[in-house]
Amino acid sequence: MGRPQDTDLTGGDEKMRSETPAAETRDPVAGTERQLADVLAGVLGTERVPVDGDFFSELGADSMVMAQFCARVRKRDDLPTVSMKDVYQHPSIRGLAAAFTDSAPARAPATNGGTAGSSTDTPAADTPEGQLADVLAGVLGTERVPVDGDFFSELGADSMVMAQFCARVRKRDDLPTVSMKDVYRHSTVRSLAAAFPRSTGNVQSPAAAQTPTRTSSPVVAGPDLASEEEPRPPSGSWQHALCGTAQLLAFLMFSALGATITVLGYEWTVEGTGTVGVYLRTALWSALLFLGVCALPVAAKWMLVGRFTPRKIPIWSAAYFRFWCVKSLIRTSPVRLFTGSPLYALYLRALGAHIGKGVTILTRTAPVCTDLLSIGDGTVVRKDALLSCYRADGGWIETGHVVLGRNVTVSEQAVIDIGTSMGDDSQLGHASSLHSGQTIPAGQSWHGTPAQPTTTDFRAVEAVACSARRRVLFSLSQLLGLVLVYLPLTLAGVSLVLTAVPRLNTVFTPGPLAFTHPSFYVEALVASLVAFFGGIVVGLLVVSTLPRLLGLAIEPGRTYPLYGIHHSLQRTITRLTNVKFFTTLFGDSSAIVHYLQRVGYDLCRVQQTGSNFGSLVKHDIPQLSTVGRGTMIADGLSIINVDFSSSSFRLTPTFIGPSNFLGNRIVYPTRGRTGENCLLATKVMVPIDGPEREGVGLLGSPCFEIPRSVMRDARFDHLAHGDELRRRLAAKNRHNTLTAGMHLLVRWFHFFVLTLITMAAVELYHSIGVASFVVASLLTWAFTVGYFTLVERAVIHIQPVKPLYCSIYDPDFWRHERFWKLSSHHYMHVFNGTPFKPMVWRLLGVRMGHRVFDDGCNITERTLVHLGDDCTLNANSVIQCHSQEDGAFKCDRVSIGAGVTLGVNTLAHYGTRIGDGARLDADAFLMKGEEVPPQARWEGNPAREAAAIGKA
Repeated sequence: MGRPQDTDLTGGDEKMRSETPAAETRDPVAGTERQLADVLAGVLGTERVPVDGDFFSELGADSMVMAQFCARVRKRDDLPTVSMKDVYQHPSIRGLAAAFTDSAPARAPATNGGTAGSSTDTPAADTPEGQLADVLAGVLGTERVPVDGDFFSELGADSMVMAQFCARVRKRDDLPTVSMKDVYRHSTVRSLAAAFPRSTGNVQSPAAAQTPTRTSSPVVAGPDLASEEEPRPPSGSWQHALCGTAQLLAFLMFSALGATITVLGYEWTVEGTGTVGVYLRTALWSALLFLGVCALPVAAKWMLVGRFTPRKIPIWSAAYFRFWCVKSLIRTSPVRLFTGSPLYALYLRALGAHIGKGVTILTRTAPVCTDLLSIGDGTVVRKDALLSCYRADGGWIETGHVVLGRNVTVSEQAVIDIGTSMGDDSQLGHASSLHSGQTIPAGQSWHGTPAQPTTTDFRAVEAVACSARRRVLFSLSQLLGLVLVYLPLTLAGVSLVLTAVPRLNTVFTPGPLAFTHPSFYVEALVASLVAFFGGIVVGLLVVSTLPRLLGLAIEPGRTYPLYGIHHSLQRTITRLTNVKFFTTLFGDSSAIVHYLQRVGYDLCRVQQTGSNFGSLVKHDIPQLSTVGRGTMIADGLSIINVDFSSSSFRLTPTFIGPSNFLGNRIVYPTRGRTGENCLLATKVMVPIDGPEREGVGLLGSPCFEIPRSVMRDARFDHLAHGDELRRRLAAKNRHNTLTAGMHLLVRWFHFFVLTLITMAAVELYHSIGVASFVVASLLTWAFTVGYFTLVERAVIHIQPVKPLYCSIYDPDFWRHERFWKLSSHHYMHVFNGTPFKPMVWRLLGVRMGHRVFDDGCNITERTLVHLGDDCTLNANSVIQCHSQEDGAFKCDRVSIGAGVTLGVNTLAHYGTRIGDGARLDADAFLMKGEEVPPQARWEGNPAREAAAIGKA
C-alpha cells in the first residue's frame, strides 16, 4: 500500500465555489496566492481551491499529495521553493504565500540547516545523488526531489514509501543495496549517497556491513548436512497423502487410547467406598496417569528415532513421520507445567539432552532434538526463548547442535538456531537471535538479530546459594501437589457437575441410550450454560483477588533463592493472571483497561481510547506493571517484572512511559530505558542502558532511532479530542460490546456441541468400545474446523477484509476488530507439520499453493495472503497484514512466491512481496512495503539482504 486511500481530495466544495483566489494585482503576495492555488488545484484535480482552506482538514489532502504539490512548485521558476516543513507550518495557500516576502523562486521560509536553500541544487544524473533522487522521484510520483530534503519531515514520505524506494534501488545494478536501516540513519538523498563508496555496481549496504561475519560452528555437522544449494527433495502427491494418512491414524490412536484410559480411570475411582476411598483411588489413578503420559514421549523418542544426530530429513518421508510423532508428543507433554523446575531439566535428560547441574529453563517451548542440546552448569534460559535444535528449510527438516556453556544467560524471546554455541559466562540479549555458524566467545555479551557484540550486561540479578536438597524438596512438592491436590480436585469438580445433572451421569452406566431422549439435550444445554458462563464469573473473581493477596508475601527489590515458598507464590501469580481467554475477550476494546486494572496494573489515570491494549498482553506480576497515561499498545506485549538467574529471582517494577505507542511482539524488560512520547516499533529490542529515550521512535534489534510519528497519520488527530472523541468512542464501545457478546456465544456453542459429542462417545463406549472415541475424535475436529470456518466466512461475507487506511474510530476498523475477535481460535496448532494445515488455511481464505509445509505459522488476515507452491513456514513465524500506528490503522496484502522459506520467529508485515525461492532467516522482521527479490536471502531486524557469511 504505497499511498493512502484518499477518499475526498476535493473536500470543501461549497467553500471552493464561494471563494476564489485574489485577483492578480500589483500586490506580489496576491499574485503568489493565485499561482500556488493554481498548482494545488492541478494536483487535486479540481478547478479552484480556497486560499484559506486548510490543506489537510478542509481540502482532504495528505502528505503524499502535498509532496507532489511541493515538487510541482519547485519546477516553477516564478515561485519560491516550498518544502513539506513549510506546508505543515503554513497549512493554507494564504498562510504559505504570506510567509514569503516576494516571488523570488529560490528562497523558502524554512531554512533550518540550509535544507530549503540547497534543495534547488540539481545533481548530475550520473552521480549517486542524481540516480537516487531519480528513483525517489519516481516513487513519489514527481519529477524532482531536493537532495537535502528530509525523507520524512520535508518530502512527506513514510516507512512504506521508503521501503518501495529501497526495493527499486536494489533492482538497479548501478546503485548500492539500500536497507531501511540506512534510510533512517541517512534521511536525505545527499547523506544516503555519501554513505556509500562512489563506485559502480551493486555494493553492500553500510548497515549490512556492520553485521559480524559468522564463524564456522565448533560442532562438526553430520554427513547428511548438505550445502544450501542442494535441490528440494522430491515430494509428490502420493507422499503427501501417505504421510497425512499416517499422521491422522496416529492422532486417532493416541486420542482413543487417552480417552479410554480416562473413562476407565473415572469409573474405577467413583466405585470407591466412602470419601476416603474415592480420594485414595483418585490419587493413585492420577499418579499412574501422569507418570504414563510423561513416560510416553520418552519411550516413543527412543523407539521411533533413537538418538538424534545432525542430518537432513526430507519432509513427508517416513523418517519425517517418526520425527513428527516424537515432536508432537514432546510438545504436548504435561511436563511443560513444570517449566522452570528441576523436574523439567530431569525430563530433558531422560529425552537425551546433556543438562548440567543447577540449570534453570523457563521457556515453555520444549526442545525437540534433545540429543543435540548441551547446557552447562549454572545456565539460565529465560521465558519465550526458542532453541528447538531443528528448523525447516526448503523441503527439509535440518537438525543440528546447540551448545551452551557454563553460567550462560539466554534472555527473553531470544532465538538460537542450529549449529550455534555460546561460551562459558556468555550472554545473549532479549529479542535477539544467534544464527547458524555464530559462536559467542566465553565471557562476551551479544545482542541483536543476527547477534553482535555489545557491552550491555543482561544479568540483572546475582546468583545465590541454592542447594540440591532445596531443589529435590521443591520437585517433590510439585509432584505431590499435582497428584494429591490438583488432579483430585479436577475430578471432584467433574463429579459434582455430573451428580447435579443425573441424566448426564447415566452415560457412564450401561443401559438405554440417554442421548436419545430430548430431556438429555435440555439438561446438557443448561449444564453447559452454567459451566461456561459460571466458570467465567468465578475465574474473574479469582484472578482479581487471589493474586493480590499472594503478592503481599513477596517484596519487590529483594533477591530470593529459587525453589522456595516465594518462588511458588511468584509462579502462581503469573499463571493465574495470564489467562488468554480473558485478554482475548476484553482486548481491542475499552474493557481491557478495566480488566487489567482489576488484576493489578497501574494505568496512571488512564486516557481511554477504546484501543489501549490488544488482545495478547502478558506479564509476570501485574501489580508491578505501570503504563503511562495516553500510551497505546498493540498485540503481543510481554512485560517482564521478574529477573532470573539460574538460582535466584527478584521482583522489579516495570514502567512504560506516557504517550507511547508500542507495536507488535515486544518484550519490555524491567530496565527498559524509554520515557515519554516514544514509538516502539514491532519486534524492537527495547534498550536497557544508555540515556532514557524520549520523543523518538525506536526500530530494530539492536534498536536505532527513527522519527516518532508518521505525519500523514496526523489527518486523524482531530478525531481524538473533545466531543468528536466522546461521540465516536461511545459508538466504538457499543460495537465492541456486541462483538464480545458474539465471541462468547460462538465459544459457548462450540463448548456445548463438544460436550454432547464427548457424552455420546462415553455412552457408546459400553456398546461398541474404543471405536466410539475414534469416531468422537473425528467428529470433534471436523466440527471444530467446519464451525469456525463457517463463522469466519460469515463475518467476511458481511464485511470483507480489505486493504484499509483509516482511523481507529472508523467503523471499518471496528469491523476488522470483530473479524479478529471471532477468528481468534487456537486449534490450528494441532495441525502443525501436517498436510491438513494448508487445507484448513485454504478453507479460511488463504490463496495457498501446493505442497506447503507449515510448522506453526500464524496468518492474521487470511484473505489478503497469497503463498506459492512448495513454501516452508517455520514455527512461530507470522504473516501480518495490518498495523496500528497511534490512532491510524493500515492493512494491505502480502504476496509470497513459490519455494519461499520463512525462518523461525520471522514476521512479514503488510504490503510485502517475497520473490520465488527467497528465504528469511530466523527472527527476521520484513518491514511493510519491502520487496525481496527471487532467490535472495534476507536476515535481520529490520530485514535486509544477508551479508556474505561462512557456511555453518
